[in-house]
Amino acid sequence: SSSTILIKYINGHVHLEEYESDGKLFLTEAFNVIMEEILHKGTDLKEKVCEWKDPDQLRALLDLDLREHGESHEQLLQRVRDVARYSVKTCHPRFFNQLFAGVDYHALTGRLLTETLNTSQYTYEVAPVFVLMEEEVLRQLRSLVGWSEGDGIFCPGGSVSNMYAMNIARYWAFPQVKTQGLWATPRMAIFTSQQSHYSMKKAATFLGIGTDNVFIVQVDESGSMIPEDLEAKIVQAKSKDAVPFFVNATAGTTVQGAFDPLNHIADISERNGMWMHIDAAWGGSVLFSKKHKHLVAGIERANSVTWNPHKMLLAGLQCSVILFRDTTNLLMHCHSANATYLFQQDKFYDTSLDTGDKSIQCGRKVDCLKLWLMWKAIGTHGLSERVDKTFALARYLVEEMEKRENFKLVCKGHFVNVCFWFIPPSLKGKENSPDYQERLSKVAPVIKERMMKRGTMMVGYQPMDGRVNFFRMVVLSPQLTTKDMDFFLDEIEKLGKDL
Repeated sequence: SSSTILIKYINGHVHLEEYESDGKLFLTEAFNVIMEEILHKGTDLKEKVCEWKDPDQLRALLDLDLREHGESHEQLLQRVRDVARYSVKTCHPRFFNQLFAGVDYHALTGRLLTETLNTSQYTYEVAPVFVLMEEEVLRQLRSLVGWSEGDGIFCPGGSVSNMYAMNIARYWAFPQVKTQGLWATPRMAIFTSQQSHYSMKKAATFLGIGTDNVFIVQVDESGSMIPEDLEAKIVQAKSKDAVPFFVNATAGTTVQGAFDPLNHIADISERNGMWMHIDAAWGGSVLFSKKHKHLVAGIERANSVTWNPHKMLLAGLQCSVILFRDTTNLLMHCHSANATYLFQQDKFYDTSLDTGDKSIQCGRKVDCLKLWLMWKAIGTHGLSERVDKTFALARYLVEEMEKRENFKLVCKGHFVNVCFWFIPPSLKGKENSPDYQERLSKVAPVIKERMMKRGTMMVGYQPMDGRVNFFRMVVLSPQLTTKDMDFFLDEIEKLGKDL
């Protein structure tokens, strides 16, 4: 039929062909490659986490050039195989590099379904299933925070969720900013810890508040905000004629996995009339665990919370929410532009279901389905077990690490981030040498290079607050066992023993 015929240009001539049926065949065969090369081999401990190639090698292998004419079916399938082969397998049990890892097959099914349906989340008429689904998922997440009412929206990542919080807080404090801009506002002050996510400064830049007005609060050895220094910084800001309006507390810092003292910070926020936001992008999922949710005691006192289910819950990238305690529709009032071609008020259904005007975006991906389907599959109980298992494995790793003389913890954490130095035999007992710190700083980068080129695992490292390069091991994948923790320690020793 005419609907399945596409005019395709090949070698400068016009041909008619059953392009759609060819596309369906390609999709079917490509999906088989995905299943075999990524989901089967990519989760196999005997396979590599990464087939490492230097950039020039990889450019040549991939043949990235885009040309005048299309390629054959077989050439395109080879492209799919190459992409799969040379990409990092984040689903591999020994990918420890980021705050996301592993694979949940129900969530992945949701992601595939979302991509295939290819709709935008802005109106009920174009996304009826997903508008209702997002509403329910947000309601359940707010309930875990401790709010029976409120608002929220799915965002493209935790950084944008944090920016939403800052923007809403500014509108709450100075509603005239929406129409009159920054001319109508005083100098504003933001407070966040020295180990908080860099998105706080990015948000301040993007919103025109300025990074000079982000006051950095000191942390203790574990990485938690010191409330007394928060109070001192508020006094300092006021002395500079800045108006304190926003404090960001972190529940699960990126490197050390620290949790700020939320109740204490809430007390200070309330006394100073500030909006309290909690960046729980990483640590929010402890709310599923009866054993560990004490880490976020006081979270219900916040005005807003960022939470990334694509991290510890394995919903898949990207799945991030910003949740609000507000019941006055601040999210809509702050962002609405009332586009008449999209948000008509005389539609034949309840127009409050058209949630797109709450968003900074127009087109918005459907991010709720992957979480909803996974939650449906294993239930709240299953998600709780997933969180508890990661804690148990992290504790096991720390206990085993303390038994080995070449490992030194940066500090004992409360979460699933395990930060440590590997001390090669050549540096053992040399702590007082003048070049000790410099030599130690070079250990992690070399071990990282070796593991990447061997393909055995991936784990990140960084310097921080005067500490030279140390590893940050993140325990996430539900496929992990204590044997993987033992392998990790053995492999670090093997890769670093001759340094």
